[in-house]
Amino acid sequence: MSNYKIVRFFQSRTKDNCIIKEGLTLKQAKEHCSDPETSSSSCSQQHLIDLTKEHGDWFDGYREEK
Repeated sequence: MSNYKIVRFFQSRTKDNCIIKEGLTLKQAKEHCSDPETSSSSCSQQHLIDLTKEHGDWFDGYREEK
């Protein structure tokens, strides 16, 4: 059974992509990425809004761990 990691991808290169979580099942990874707080276009938490102001558009996606 594969494990997955959540990666925060930034559109601009002012900040490197970073790993948010590791060791998830595919179901957990998909659930995480379906949350509105995992994208700059739909987040409402102030620290995420501030992140967007500082570094531009971003979103969380998942990748299979190797």
